[in-house]
Amino acid sequence: MPQKNKSTTSCGTIQASGPDSGEPPAERSETDLGDLEIIKSPSDPKKYRYFELTNGLRALLISDLSQVHSDEQDGDSKDSDCCTGVRKKKKGRSEKQSAAALCICVGSFSDPEDLPGLAHFLEHMVFMGSEKYPAENGFDAFLKKHGGSDNASTDCERTIFQFDVQRKYFREALDRWAQFFICPLMIEDAIDREVEAVDSEYQLAKPSDSHRKEMLFGSLAKPKHPMSKFCWGNAQTLKHEPKEKGTNTYERLRDFWRRHYSAHYMTLTVQSRETLDTLEEWVREIFTKVPNNFEPRPDFSNLQDPFDTPHFCKLYRVVPVRKIHALTISWALPPQGKYYRVKPLHYISWLIGHEGTGSILSMLRKKCWALALFGGNSETGFDQNTTYSIFSISITLTDEGYQNFYQVIHLVFQYLKMLQKFGPQQRTQRCTTSHNMMPITEPRVEINAFACACVQVISRALALLTPERANLLLLSPEHEGLCSLKEKWFGTQYSVEDVAGEWGEQWAGDFPLNPELHLPAENKFIATDFTLKTSDCPDTEFPVKIIDNSRGRLWFKKDKKFKIPKAYIRFNLLTPLIQESPENLVLFDIFVNILAHNLAEPAYDADVAQLEYKLMPGDHGLVVRLKGFNHKLPLLLELIVDYLADFTTTPDVFSMFTEQLKKTYFNILIKPERLGKDVRLQILEHSRWSVIQKYQAVVKNLTVDDLMLFVAKFKAEMFVEGLVQGNFTSAESKEFLQYFIKRLQFQPLPAEPPVLFRVVELPQKHHLCKVQSLNKGDANSEVTVYYQSGLKNLREHTLMELLVMHMEEPCFDFLRTKETLGYQVYPTCRNTSGVLGFSITVETQATKFSTDFVETKIEEFLVNFGEKLSNLSAEAFQTQVTALIKLKECEDTHLGEEVDRNWFEVVTEQYLFNRLNKEIEALKQMTKAELVSWFMEHRGAQNRKLSIHVAGFGEVEKGLHGDSQTCADPAGNTGDARSSSYGEVSKLTFLPASVALAGATAITDIRAFTSSLTLYPYHKILA
Repeated sequence: MPQKNKSTTSCGTIQASGPDSGEPPAERSETDLGDLEIIKSPSDPKKYRYFELTNGLRALLISDLSQVHSDEQDGDSKDSDCCTGVRKKKKGRSEKQSAAALCICVGSFSDPEDLPGLAHFLEHMVFMGSEKYPAENGFDAFLKKHGGSDNASTDCERTIFQFDVQRKYFREALDRWAQFFICPLMIEDAIDREVEAVDSEYQLAKPSDSHRKEMLFGSLAKPKHPMSKFCWGNAQTLKHEPKEKGTNTYERLRDFWRRHYSAHYMTLTVQSRETLDTLEEWVREIFTKVPNNFEPRPDFSNLQDPFDTPHFCKLYRVVPVRKIHALTISWALPPQGKYYRVKPLHYISWLIGHEGTGSILSMLRKKCWALALFGGNSETGFDQNTTYSIFSISITLTDEGYQNFYQVIHLVFQYLKMLQKFGPQQRTQRCTTSHNMMPITEPRVEINAFACACVQVISRALALLTPERANLLLLSPEHEGLCSLKEKWFGTQYSVEDVAGEWGEQWAGDFPLNPELHLPAENKFIATDFTLKTSDCPDTEFPVKIIDNSRGRLWFKKDKKFKIPKAYIRFNLLTPLIQESPENLVLFDIFVNILAHNLAEPAYDADVAQLEYKLMPGDHGLVVRLKGFNHKLPLLLELIVDYLADFTTTPDVFSMFTEQLKKTYFNILIKPERLGKDVRLQILEHSRWSVIQKYQAVVKNLTVDDLMLFVAKFKAEMFVEGLVQGNFTSAESKEFLQYFIKRLQFQPLPAEPPVLFRVVELPQKHHLCKVQSLNKGDANSEVTVYYQSGLKNLREHTLMELLVMHMEEPCFDFLRTKETLGYQVYPTCRNTSGVLGFSITVETQATKFSTDFVETKIEEFLVNFGEKLSNLSAEAFQTQVTALIKLKECEDTHLGEEVDRNWFEVVTEQYLFNRLNKEIEALKQMTKAELVSWFMEHRGAQNRKLSIHVAGFGEVEKGLHGDSQTCADPAGNTGDARSSSYGEVSKLTFLPASVALAGATAITDIRAFTSSLTLYPYHKILA
């Protein structure tokens, strides 16, 4: 980023009125001026300032004194039984978190050859206390106490740190955080312990096919090129090998910090509701102390063309962890980062990834050869750095597509040749800017000259995407036993071969274009009317019910806050049919997948026009979600309902998705965290069918006739409930529900459909369900200890949130930092179909600890935490209460957040739209005695405790259970290298508890255990 001195002559921008909150707005001064040279949106009310400190550190300040009126995408829904974080309140607050991020221009490329992963390890170690604030987890503890969070990541050429916290504590948080870069302790005692956290992170990543592909791809680089480095680091590279070689990791770590954590490598961004002058004063006061070593920053730009080797342009067959057929075609291009304004790879990927008529995916879907296609460059350090840029096209193949993968590749090459022939088109150019590496200020460019530059840059990149330069990576379980090579770090099995002769010869010549491939057509979904509509009903703070009859119910709220020409439409098509049997659940999944497949091409133009939709198979109904510019959103809704009403399919498409579902269920079950959740909910929720039961059902001989009969029944009777928010009138919103009724012609249900499961009341003693992981090659284990509270009200739910908030940092400090049990360690507030509880989860490895040992440590923590809670000062208690209140008072930053919160109330049929107001009022009245009593209630002799263990494969677990660790192998083998690595997932293998958990009652038959238990009535968490 070019250096830019602070502007002293610029003037401020137009400002909105100050915030209305519990804290006074920052006072403004005549000198609090933003930099005019900084390019920003005309509608952005924030003010910016950029300057450089005397030590070379560059800083961008963002003063945000306005109400937020932006609209970014909403997040996906969370697990059904997990409290969805702290949901944000709508009215009467303008609370905002303050935040900061710092980028250091150093990453894993700078790792010493003899200490792979050192940059990543250092990112971990700087968190472990400083000279000024020596407590090991002091910064995390400070943030948790004041409603904040933090994170960090190490890339190839940069390391990024970030945090957010309440505005009131931002100044102190900045000072604590800056010590990472001024005077971190990095004591020797902490090194061995934190190496285990790095190793655990690596072990969790090992079963990921995407990470395995990256490491294999990097290994194809030229010898000694940094692309081939092992960036993760693990216990082998950072602990065991250094000890064997006499290398002092502690000294090398400090040397690395002194050499690379230098102020002139750093760029800082801070944002808060303070004036620019105040922010500048803080930054200068705190960050001027960051040392500058005056060494030149690492530069790898002379190491270009890392993949210009004879090994690159070949076909690599890979054995994946998941059951999936996938093809990735990649090209190594010169670095494209300098073209951030043109973004040539984004332009090409937009065309490659198009799903409308004439596209690659459209043709592949018609042949039933592919399910999905993604193309482009992710702009991570691996995909784009100073040595090269990657362009990849990844295609999820069907079984038939795998058999015809060369034809699939040929189709891609034909499309690229067509693009090269016609060149960039003005109608489809998307010359967008990027926040990555772009200068804060830059000269304006004449539009025609810029367009001409776009064409040249795009054409140069496009010309390099030729068959002879491509790397082909083909993943399939069919390759098992055929791949003799193994990647060093992740153990990925692969083989390498030349491209088949006839295809190589054809691609080397002037092969013909495919006449069915062409550029996208004009788009009828592009909005042209951006008028804000006049409301046709009284304004309300919360959604109101505008339709309620035997066929449906509709909630509506006209947006008056964000004032944008966008809207959200959500409907839930409820029917008890779905949960009648595992077969019905499978047919429902197939139905939703095929419906989405049928819509993919006709609805793709809507996606291009920034109209988004999702079809989601819920537990009790089909959820239809739409959002975008309201002008053409009704067109998209009508298209979806029409395809639903006229649903049809073919045997080939049915077979394609049935086979894919088998793989999907398998891939879910081989993940320890997903298997643990499946087991826990199968125990707790009565009549819930497990993923294993769905897998058993999908391997049966279901037919197209079964599907069409299910769909007919589904459409015959249902109840439709919806929510419309944004720039629509109530009259328009009513038409949406009427369209469902008109086109589907369904009858009312004979009884109100459930939206929750009945939940079992656990016995008042400790029960343990320990199962073996269904992935024989995975050492990762998971332990979840769950305490059931029962049927509780809103106040007790809020009390549970407060308890978990108190627990988060001590849990991390005890179980991860001190005991080094695993990388993922966390407590969670659980809302399981309206029944309250909390849990603690640790993800560990069977090569290090048994799950039984981990549970004993969780128990130790809870004893320790109980003592700390009892000794908690009144001030500390009140600080945590205030932090939770402030989080709940944070204003919505976009309309989607408000919609998500209201939709949760609709889809659970609780309709407590002012829930946050009530939770805040409850918090204000809580006492420490109440919190301590609540915790001890769960720890007494009458507690309802359920432990779920998923045991990975490793020597520690095998020492407990012996050969029972191999009994999931359907062939009856006991670890023979010739046996399949894909285990049987159609049944659970229950393992006994060790002596350490002798007091727990083992569950070895879930249905037998739950059949005798009392069921709680349906329950909603209300006031």
